[in-house]
Amino acid sequence: MKFCSWEASRLLRLAAPVFFAQVTLVMMSVVDTIMAGQVSAVDLAALSIATGLWNPVVFALLGILTAITSLVAHSFGAKQDHEIRGHFQQGCYLAIILLLGGLALAQFADIVIDYLDTTAQVKALALDYIDYVQFGLPGFIIYTLLRNVAEGKAYTTPALYISVIGLLVNIPANYIFIYGKFGMPPLGGAGCGVATALVMTAMGLSLLIYSFLSKRLNGQTLFSAFSRPQIKAIWVQTKLGVPISLAIFFEVTLFACIPLFIATLGPIAVAGHQVAASVTTLLFMLPYSLSMAVAIRFGNLYGQQDFVALKRCLGTSFLLAIAIAVFVAAITYAFRYQISSLYSDNPEVIALATSIMVLACFYQLPDALQVVSSGMLRGIKYTNPISYITFISYWLIGFALGYVLGRTDLIVEPMGPQGFWLGIIVGLSCAAVMLIFTLRRRLAQAPFNF
Repeated sequence: MKFCSWEASRLLRLAAPVFFAQVTLVMMSVVDTIMAGQVSAVDLAALSIATGLWNPVVFALLGILTAITSLVAHSFGAKQDHEIRGHFQQGCYLAIILLLGGLALAQFADIVIDYLDTTAQVKALALDYIDYVQFGLPGFIIYTLLRNVAEGKAYTTPALYISVIGLLVNIPANYIFIYGKFGMPPLGGAGCGVATALVMTAMGLSLLIYSFLSKRLNGQTLFSAFSRPQIKAIWVQTKLGVPISLAIFFEVTLFACIPLFIATLGPIAVAGHQVAASVTTLLFMLPYSLSMAVAIRFGNLYGQQDFVALKRCLGTSFLLAIAIAVFVAAITYAFRYQISSLYSDNPEVIALATSIMVLACFYQLPDALQVVSSGMLRGIKYTNPISYITFISYWLIGFALGYVLGRTDLIVEPMGPQGFWLGIIVGLSCAAVMLIFTLRRRLAQAPFNF
């Protein structure tokens, strides 16, 4: 692998707005966690369980729409701008189906929550959160559609602008609905659901307005001469997007389901895991943003059939991923105590969170390598292997081992949350190896020497 400074600069220019947009979005979750945690450990535990149920569903549904980014990137690289409108309009029909599916799934949340072995108060707060947050799903789907089109055209800054608007709405909305200000009843952790719904709606409307004002996004053209639903085109998007969606679902649920399996250990165990998960999710945005940039860049170059530049991009991307992993691990280890203290003043929660964050340092390298490899596969529209590789790695290997270490004495004495995180390290390492092998095999079929 060779490092190309020009290619690195190009990737970082694409990745930087994505990174700050994703950080801003994750900061909303961080704000939720901090503000709910200041109420009580019970509110924090309820928030952890509610988001553990809601986020996998939302991100899996929206992950299907990620296919639009790859399709638009190929059309943009090949200078076939007329196809971009078609991709967007058929994506709108697919989005309506996904919206109805997401709202339908939300109606079954009470059944799942009733089966959890936790207190009645935690259950009630978690269900209230989901009852409130589902009303923001239409706005977030609009935001996702337009963002995917923009990023497919290598235009990553709109997501940054809109995410800032979302954060500016999130903080005062949390303040009002969590603590009961300006005449509103205090909802505790469930108030985060109201705030998140308002944020999603604000982001969707803001990006919709921006699209009509931006010449590069060109909203007038995207919405003009709206075509009828085309089953074949919708199926192409679905077929390309479902493996991405499944991969997102498997990865999100790997972290999100842990609180469900440690709920019986008490609010301290759940809260400590939630703090560590919130921090590592924020830091994960660095390699994830590089992955998004790589997917866009690979899609553009593959559309241009510029395989020399594609090979140069590949080597540079992996070297950047390694550098980012080392940086993230160093930050996590050096500031683990200070960061944990921002979330909670409970010594037990802080102690547990910091011990988990030390473990998280060890999976940064495999995580960075696997997410960048996945971005490359998305960029060349070869997504099928991503789904089964992530399922095998995350669940059959990572989660299964984590459960054995965390909840049983088959290997060692039950380790609690730390056991699950050790399983995550092994699972992500397996994913990195398999995705890199799959990428190498696929690119070996291209007309250049991989």
